Amino acid sequence: MADSKSKEAVTIQTIAKLANVSHTTVSRALNGSSSVKPETRRKIERIAKEAGYVPNFNARRLVTHRSYNIGVFFSNLNGGTSASFLSTTIETMEKLLSASYTFSVGSIEKEHAADKLSKQNYDGILVMSQSAADDEFIERARQQKIPTVVLNRFVDNPEIDNFAIDEKLGLRLATEYAIRMGHRQFALIEGVEKFASTQLRTAGFKEALETHAIDSESVIYKHGGDYRPAGGNVEMRQILSSGKVPTCVICENDDMAIGAINACSEFGYRVPEDISVIGFDDMPYSQYLTPELTTVRKPTETMIQKGIKRLLEMIEKPADVEPVRRIIDPEIIVRSSVKKIN
Repeated sequence: MADSKSKEAVTIQTIAKLANVSHTTVSRALNGSSSVKPETRRKIERIAKEAGYVPNFNARRLVTHRSYNIGVFFSNLNGGTSASFLSTTIETMEKLLSASYTFSVGSIEKEHAADKLSKQNYDGILVMSQSAADDEFIERARQQKIPTVVLNRFVDNPEIDNFAIDEKLGLRLATEYAIRMGHRQFALIEGVEKFASTQLRTAGFKEALETHAIDSESVIYKHGGDYRPAGGNVEMRQILSSGKVPTCVICENDDMAIGAINACSEFGYRVPEDISVIGFDDMPYSQYLTPELTTVRKPTETMIQKGIKRLLEMIEKPADVEPVRRIIDPEIIVRSSVKKIN
């Protein structure tokens, strides 16, 4: 493909000529616009790459008055956000976000986070929300007229674009599966107490017990979980030292389940022969644990994909103000960490 040209000489007009389209189409395609057909966009991106085109982001920002940066804000990166959830979010963003955009990750609880909210810094933001304490930050973004999509937690405000997982249904499904496998003696290792995910998962667990007439007062509840392996290990050690060892321990995420399984090994208990363990999230490593972990698949990638698609629509078509709100169902993934008992 005619490439005697230096990278510096390759312009949008050059690509338009090679692709036999208008320079406007090239510009839209390279900016990830949905108005360009996917096959045309792929063709233009291929030609641009082969021709050695290097976009001048600073010039583009000056002309468009946009940052081409997406902010991704978690409730708290220092406590409660598991490394697995963070890495899955980043990997999904990198895979799905158009090459025209960069993204930055931040913590809502970090001091002065809200002060950085401006349309000069962000074309739009995704809020990976865990707590109602995030609502003030979300409202601040909306007041700044920054396109905002809230993910991970259901919010009551019908004016907010929102994609979340049915957390309550997830743990109810997991508990009902354990009950079908014959289990009646449970322990529950909960996550961060103030997080909505913890409250909903615990509610789903209790709802399943009530449906099957199992006394929730007989359950060992461990409230000190932090959604991290170390927290699951500490809580499981306390359970195994209590003198009342259950047949099944349900952990409110996979990271804590790792720590719990490790504690069982340290205390001489076999999983699932002596004690069954269930997780939540279906992180990529779950199927490679020994034993393979039975867990609830939380479709994080699907949620983020829907969030990115909606956010880009809001950025490119600001007049389209009708909010999109979806609750996505999880599913139980049966592997080998739960034993069937009489």
